[in-house]
Amino acid sequence: MPQPFELPDFYVPYPARRSPYVERARIESNAWARAFGMLEGSGVWTEADLDAHDYALLCGYTHPDCTPEMLALITEWYVWVFFFDDHFLARYKCSGNRAGAHAYLTRLCAFMAPDHGLVAENPCEAGLVDLWARTAPWRSADWVRRFTESTRHLIMASMWELDNISAKRVANPVEYVEMRRRVGGAPWSANLVEHAVNAEVPAAISCTRPMLVLRDTFSDSVHLRNDIFSYQREVEQEGELDNGVLVFETFLGCPVQEAADRLNDLLTSRLQQFEHTALLEVPKLLAESDLDPKSAADVATYVKALQDWQSGGHEWHMRSSRYMNKGARTRSLTPWLVPPASVFSVPGLGNTAFSVKHVRDRARSFSHRPYSYTGPSRIARMDMPFPLILNRHLDAAREHVLAWLDSMGILTEQPGVPGGGLWTAAKAADYDLALCAAGISPHDDLEQLCLASDWLAQGTYADDYYPAVFGRTRDLAGAKEQTERFKLFMPIAEPAVTPPPRNALERSLADLWRRTASGMAEGARVFLRNTVVAMTESWLWELENVALNRIPDPVDYLEMRRRTFGAEFTTAIPTLRLGATVPPEVAQHEAIASLENSAADYGGMINDVYSYQKEIQYEGEVHNILLVVQNFFDCEYEDSLTIVEDLMRLRLEQFHHAAEIELPQLYADYRLEEPARRALDARAANLRNWLSGVLNWHRNCKRYGEEDLERHFAH
Repeated sequence: MPQPFELPDFYVPYPARRSPYVERARIESNAWARAFGMLEGSGVWTEADLDAHDYALLCGYTHPDCTPEMLALITEWYVWVFFFDDHFLARYKCSGNRAGAHAYLTRLCAFMAPDHGLVAENPCEAGLVDLWARTAPWRSADWVRRFTESTRHLIMASMWELDNISAKRVANPVEYVEMRRRVGGAPWSANLVEHAVNAEVPAAISCTRPMLVLRDTFSDSVHLRNDIFSYQREVEQEGELDNGVLVFETFLGCPVQEAADRLNDLLTSRLQQFEHTALLEVPKLLAESDLDPKSAADVATYVKALQDWQSGGHEWHMRSSRYMNKGARTRSLTPWLVPPASVFSVPGLGNTAFSVKHVRDRARSFSHRPYSYTGPSRIARMDMPFPLILNRHLDAAREHVLAWLDSMGILTEQPGVPGGGLWTAAKAADYDLALCAAGISPHDDLEQLCLASDWLAQGTYADDYYPAVFGRTRDLAGAKEQTERFKLFMPIAEPAVTPPPRNALERSLADLWRRTASGMAEGARVFLRNTVVAMTESWLWELENVALNRIPDPVDYLEMRRRTFGAEFTTAIPTLRLGATVPPEVAQHEAIASLENSAADYGGMINDVYSYQKEIQYEGEVHNILLVVQNFFDCEYEDSLTIVEDLMRLRLEQFHHAAEIELPQLYADYRLEEPARRALDARAANLRNWLSGVLNWHRNCKRYGEEDLERHFAH
């Protein structure tokens, strides 16, 4: 069968190396698979299948520095995970037996619990029991927690694939990247890397942005590369719909060759984001975290091991019979600066390749001219199927928020004080944050609406304050100090004790926290505080990109936009109601993440479309989805608007799908009681109000129009 497209020019910046213990791992893992019933008689694999897939070669390339014993164990883990995928496909993806599939996956997850008391009934369960007993006892509690979570996601997210096949549904690009991390299992691989090289990420930094971005960029790169190589097998032979090439082919409406090339561009972008994080963000994190030398060395070992995995995984894909790699060809549309080893067969170069295109694309991310003239923002078509309901106390809230801003010192001209005079009473009236709150919270009483209006006003002021006070002077140290001080004004313990505020930002936050957190349960206060901290820390990421004049990677931008726009924060209070009624395993379910993230993305893109002129022309920003799309696709503003309009439509469709299809399926899968169902239905209703309220505010406030901008930026 001819290949549907030629393999693109892959960006593989690290040389592949191979372990000398591959043959031993091959022999031992084959014997292990046979002992656990994964070969003849399983209905899934024969020994010839396993030999052809050659997972020992995969692990030999991706873990080149392992001991012989560790390489055999790691290979057996990969035999298990690939067998699980094929076993699930054979039993459930073809039959569409959804109830049986969920029961099967839930039971498999139970074998990771201590003292589970279950007896394995199939090769997947037996293999997991054996591998878990040979791995978990040698690792820290934090690692076991993270590995359990990533393994559970890998297992349970197979339901998403099954549902898409049953519905004949191709995911949108943002949903696909998010879910592919769980289904594809690369976060699981990243955890396993720590075990393979005996270098755990310290618990103190395991949940920080740099370490999470390393994991996610590693994961995305692994998955997107796999999608290119496996397109023929998955899409043409098996009828799969969850493949990145197919997702781009559908979204862009383009030929398969262009879709593969575009997906490869995203793969390259993710690898370059990995490099940016490893070279700039991780060293800074280590310096600020005060880790001991061994812990810092473990992080460095872990980063290098992830690099080895990338190059080794690419090399294996070029060789394995499981994938489309006839002739192991690459398409050279541009000259090579450093040619791949296959061109000159130079020993030691591995498959390192840098093309002119790769360098040009990277350089374009740093070549934006700040404050370029854009003209008025053009508003894309934005469908809003949810009715707008405005709170009846809107007029009173408008009067209140202006008085409150003035009492906090936000509207006061203060010579010599950073931020003094940034907002005036006229600007605050134009911005009309009470209108936004009235749409988001249509049923609140007057006191609740005033509080919501004050939060929105304070957050918007702070969002304006950071670039105006810290961005123009490149005062990253001052921004970080201010961000750390915010935490002092959001104490968890009661009664609250806070230091004297030194500016209007701190004074207003202290007042809001006192009015909001008083009487709240401790868990709710922690959750609310975390959302505020995440939002303010995301502004530091923006300032660093502006200092570098760096347009962000598209995936990193969309995921950070949920925080920089304050979507997590502004929808946080209704979310607090879920804690008491929704089981923890349900609260973290993919359906709820899909619901919340699709809403956040739509809201963030509303803001980006309306604020394009404000941000690009007047503020010198690099953080706007339209600019990110222009950079990634190397296109003009008009083309980027068309792409973003399509993406917004798909994210709104995703919200509908999550609310109307995925949530009811979740209720059935977990047999949720009525209180939990009501809580989740209320969450979906709150997000509908949030979406309609946000769009109405952008349409009617005086913050983004050209005449408004000329007035507000006249000085």
